[in-house]
Amino acid sequence: MGSEESGTEIQNPTHTQTQQHSNPTNVSSPENHANGYQHVTANNNDTEITSHHGGEHAQSDRQVTLVVHPHSLLPMPVPPQSFKVSHNDVVSLNDSNFSVGSFLRQRSSDLSAAIVKRVSSLRQSMEENNDNDIDGEENREVTEFNLSGVKVTVTPKPEKETSIKGRISFFSKSNCRDCTAVRRFFKEKGIKYVEINVDVFGERERELRERTGSGSVPQIFFNEKLIGGLVALNSLRNSGEFDRRVAEIVAGKVAGGDAPAPPVFGFDYVEEERADEMVGVARVLRLRLPIQDRLRRMKMVKNCFEGNELVEALLQHFHCSRNEAVDIGKQLSKKHFIHHVFGGNDFEEGNHLYRFLEHEPFIPRCFNFRGTTNDTEPKTADSICARLTKIMSAILESYASDDRQHVDYEAISRSEEFRRYVNLTQDLQRVNLLELSENEKLAFFLNLYNAMVIHAVISVGCQEGVIDRRSFLSDFQYLVGGHPYSLNLIKNGILRCNRRSPYSLVKPFSTRDKRLEVALIKLNPLLHFGLCNGTKSSPNVRFFTPHRVVDELRGAAREFFEKDGIEVDLEKRTVYLTRIFKWFSGDFGQEKEILLWIINYLDPNKAGLVTHLMGDSGPVHISYQNYDWSINS
Repeated sequence: MGSEESGTEIQNPTHTQTQQHSNPTNVSSPENHANGYQHVTANNNDTEITSHHGGEHAQSDRQVTLVVHPHSLLPMPVPPQSFKVSHNDVVSLNDSNFSVGSFLRQRSSDLSAAIVKRVSSLRQSMEENNDNDIDGEENREVTEFNLSGVKVTVTPKPEKETSIKGRISFFSKSNCRDCTAVRRFFKEKGIKYVEINVDVFGERERELRERTGSGSVPQIFFNEKLIGGLVALNSLRNSGEFDRRVAEIVAGKVAGGDAPAPPVFGFDYVEEERADEMVGVARVLRLRLPIQDRLRRMKMVKNCFEGNELVEALLQHFHCSRNEAVDIGKQLSKKHFIHHVFGGNDFEEGNHLYRFLEHEPFIPRCFNFRGTTNDTEPKTADSICARLTKIMSAILESYASDDRQHVDYEAISRSEEFRRYVNLTQDLQRVNLLELSENEKLAFFLNLYNAMVIHAVISVGCQEGVIDRRSFLSDFQYLVGGHPYSLNLIKNGILRCNRRSPYSLVKPFSTRDKRLEVALIKLNPLLHFGLCNGTKSSPNVRFFTPHRVVDELRGAAREFFEKDGIEVDLEKRTVYLTRIFKWFSGDFGQEKEILLWIINYLDPNKAGLVTHLMGDSGPVHISYQNYDWSINS
């Protein structure tokens, strides 16, 4: 009776008790939370006790089965609602073939099928609604609908704009006044055109000569028909023939294969390039030298090798003499394949530490380095400067306002011209800057600074404020001639002859810095009006030619003072100047000297006002304007 009250049925108890006392017992009792029953197994040499739902008879006289029912007051466990399955899809965790991955894939397939079914039904509903609205009712468009866990937004496709069937195209070059006039005329007329700048797309210059018989620009084409240059365009415009020709193109046939094709984007013009004679040696040494971290001068030097290790590698691989191996090491150092770790000698045999250019710690901050060193024969610095000037001038002509006060950085970032410029900057990695003259260095670094600012604004953005822009001016760097150059180093170290920047206590270059050899010898204060730092208060962006750089800087200064670089108040006897004069007062001299210097670059009206103030015996006050740090876009 006691066993019935407890809900337990015992079979052959005498035999069970005997076995429990005679032998040790190992009992394992995991809980089955799914059904509330306990599965109890007692194993010994002769006994097995098993409980089953519903109760079963013992298989033999040596097996005892206990059926344990849950307590009547406990709630029956229920599986979560989201995991309920039908009887046909029962999954057993005890099944050896069960796989969590297959279960998840099955659930994912079911969810995908439900989404597809829902989208199909909505699409069918939309089609039925459109069919019902044919009688003149306004079509009801579904612009957004939601599924469980999925949001789908439908954007109506804009109607295709009516475009001319033919093509108006013209060949141009950078810094060409006639090309600028043609470009401005088409923009004023609202006519779409294709410009082929042979300074950017050098591969098209041969086509220009074949089609026109000369290399002069501009050369305008209506489809395949050559119209001519600016004179021919003006003749058509004055006679009214231009509008008729354009109407014919709009209503005529599509431009055929004989018309000048638009420039191909994404492909560079491959010039004849030969590998540097030291490239083969450098590649062998990169594989053979034991490049590792070494402790020297109480500091850990990373990714370096010793000079005698380089000599031994050359002796073993090239079978040259020791003196020849040392000469090869000097050539590798001179061409910036390797550098002395501590900026010492070019190359000497011994335990001096050297490092390959690509292993220098400043390389990750250089935006013109793409994983490997440019191993082609370095181009001359003046040729790179000329190419850079032409490409950047073409960019400004297409994506800046006519007065160069506003630059469309977003459009530049998507242009083929900018992509080619970025590729061109890789030629700067091992260029020899010491071969440049003083004026060539002035033009080279003025242009490089202005180009780097555009690249920096596109790549890292432009912060407003003198403090926030410190990282912009210092962290964005190019690898030039084997050394890193930031915007600050170019301006203060090179162009300002290694002078301290405002609010700085140290000079940009130390006495042992190799870059000090490149710095200009004589400071020209006009450089401040040739540098554009990407703000609205800075001078307009422009690029310079080496043989005319001084005259072009004078023109830049006059343009700056005509805009808003100076204001004169006769009543207050005050001259309001840009803050550039305050920050770099050491470059211009004392305040009275500044006014005398400025008069040379003012228009007659402002020059007369300043001369009048300085001519009488009264005091002249100088005040500085607020600087607008917002971007010049």
